[in-house]
Parts: sequence; C-alpha cells; structure tokens
Amino acid sequence: MAASKKRDYYEVLGVDRSATPELLKKAYRKLAVQYHPDKNPGDKEAEEKFKELGEAYEALNDPQKRAAYDQYGHAAFDPRMRAGAGAGRGGGGFHDPSDIFREVFGGGGGGGSIFEQFFGGGGGDDDEPAHGENLRYDLEITLEEAVNGTEKELTFTKPVRCEPCGGGGAEKGSKTVTCQTCGGRGQVTRNAGIIMMRQTCPRCSGAGKVIERPCRVCSGEGRVNQKSSVRIRIPAGVDTGVRLRSSGNGAAGVRGAPNGDLHVMIHVQEHEIFGRNGRDLTCEVPIRFVQAALGGEIDVPTLTGKARIAIPSGTQSGSTFRLKTRGVKDLQGGGQGDLLVTVRVEIPQRLNAAQRAKLEEFAGLCDENVNPQSKGFFEKARDFFK
Repeated sequence: MAASKKRDYYEVLGVDRSATPELLKKAYRKLAVQYHPDKNPGDKEAEEKFKELGEAYEALNDPQKRAAYDQYGHAAFDPRMRAGAGAGRGGGGFHDPSDIFREVFGGGGGGGSIFEQFFGGGGGDDDEPAHGENLRYDLEITLEEAVNGTEKELTFTKPVRCEPCGGGGAEKGSKTVTCQTCGGRGQVTRNAGIIMMRQTCPRCSGAGKVIERPCRVCSGEGRVNQKSSVRIRIPAGVDTGVRLRSSGNGAAGVRGAPNGDLHVMIHVQEHEIFGRNGRDLTCEVPIRFVQAALGGEIDVPTLTGKARIAIPSGTQSGSTFRLKTRGVKDLQGGGQGDLLVTVRVEIPQRLNAAQRAKLEEFAGLCDENVNPQSKGFFEKARDFFK
C-alpha cells in the first residue's frame, strides 16, 4: 500500500494525537481482540484491519517513531525518503532508524499469525551481505500464561536456504560476474528533477555482482519459502504490546546472507474474572448486604487457588482489599504485584413478607448515627431541597 493511501495511525486506533501511552495501549488491545484472525476466520477485511492496527501501534508506541510520524507522517517510514543523495551509511536526506513496514506474506495462515517485514535488512557497504528480513508473529496467550510464563511452538512459512544450491543461488559450475547495470558499484543514480538520487541497484540488489546461471529452484535468490517451526519461551510477566526477539529465526538472507530475526508480538486475552493494571491483578467480588453490614470472612479467587479475606462490619460497596504478592511478576525482576479485590454489595431484589417486615423494623431503628454518610450528604445538599 502506498504511503499516500494509508490511513492516519491515530485514526486507525481511534484516538486523538494527544493520547497517552496508556490510552494507546487500551485502544489497541480492544481493537486487536475485535479483529484478531482467530475470531474472524476467513475474513480478509478483518485480517487487513488487524495488520493495520499492529502497524499503527508499533509506530505510535515507540516515542522516537511517534515523534518522527508526528513530524513527517507516513513518509517517516517510506524507504524512498531514505534513498536520497549518499544513501547507505552516512547518507544524506531524511534518515529514520525506526521500522519500515512492508507486507511480506499476505496473512500468515493458521494459528492467528500475521507476518510483516520490518527493520528492513540491508544498507551498508556494497560487499557486506544484507541480512534476511526480520519477521513478525502475533501470538495470543491467556492471562494465566502471561502471569506464569509458558513455552509455545510457532509454525509459519518463511524464506529458508535453498538446498540444491546451498543458498548461493547459482547452478553447479556457474560463476558470478560483474553487474552490467551498476558496473559493480551496487548502486545506480537517477535524475529526479533538480535532485540526483542514488538507489540500490535493482538487478544485483546492491551486491555489484550477478550470477551467470541462476539456480532453477530458487531463481538465483538462494532461498525458497518453506513451513518452519520455532519453540520459544514466554517469560512470566509479559503483557500486550511486549515484543520478544528470537535471534536468527527470521527469513534467510539472499544468496547465503545471514538470517534475520523473528519478533513475536504478545497479545493477552481478556479474562472473565481478572483484570490487570501493570503488575497488579484486579477482581470484583459480590457480597451480601448482611455480610457488608455485620462483617465476616469470604473466599475470593486467585490465579493460584482461593484465598480468605476478612470483611469489616460496615463495609461499603466499592471497598478494595489488597492481597500481597498475588499479582504479576515484574518482567524486569522488580518484585511481584498484588491482587486488588473490590467488593460490590448486592441488594436483594425480591423480599418475602417476613423479610420486608424485618427490614422495615430495622429502618425504624436507624438514626443519623447509623448512616453517617447520608447525614453528611444531605447537610451539604440542604439548599437544593428548599
């Protein structure tokens, strides 16, 4: 997709340009769950939106990339903007160290995987082999897996070394010759109005040499697409937006160049009971009106089983109790969070005659000392009732 056709990244995430990192993450998490391929099997439109979300969040979640985007828009990530005079190391023109997003595979198939090329391998000296593309894999895991850590087997299709030619790209007995297009320089110059632009040679891809008789299996590229599997460890404490790198498990380089890396983007599923706020887990537990008034003990769920907490008499709905070290381990080794339990007082919806009589009797016994919050409120609001 050309840069001019791309939607504004802020529009993609549904936030304004002043959105905080927390708001960006919340918006991305919500939309990623909505459009994830696992929830929309066979829906190409949802798949494209999911990839678009990942691209937008990847750019705006990084302060440097976001600053570049805010200043230059999509042109900040357009490789053509980096191909000005003196392209390569120390070249002139706009230079942005951030990712270049280009589609490599049109949706990665099963397992909810989406692949994109980013950190475009290449650049540098003419004789230096370009690394293979870094690949991205979007992995959805449960909250339990995020909290406790796990291992996952990832299966996907990627470029691997061509066995018949050993990755060299040449038929047996063939040799390499100087590229006639660039004269062995690896770059070509073209006139763009008043500006002379140097670009990587399209014939030799910057190598300065071409193969006399390319391999018939890989057409001289030295690699072919093949289904691959990688087993990775997910450390305890990861959250949505965390990116893990598996070194050397990306695409094979062209004609024997080193492999790129595999970047695994983590997406944590919403949990039906627990929420998460950084290192802390959150949970809402209903309690009866009588329990809140008289106090007592209740059992509450944790990710490692149940725990028992004391409810003081007179507990108000919305009160929060903290269970130490029942939260999430810090990914950087900074300790473990807590479980925050918020109680919600349930009001009976149906009363029989005896229950109603007792409550009416109780109401008649109540005075301002029984309900101090009501007393304080009505004193403040007294003028509004005149």
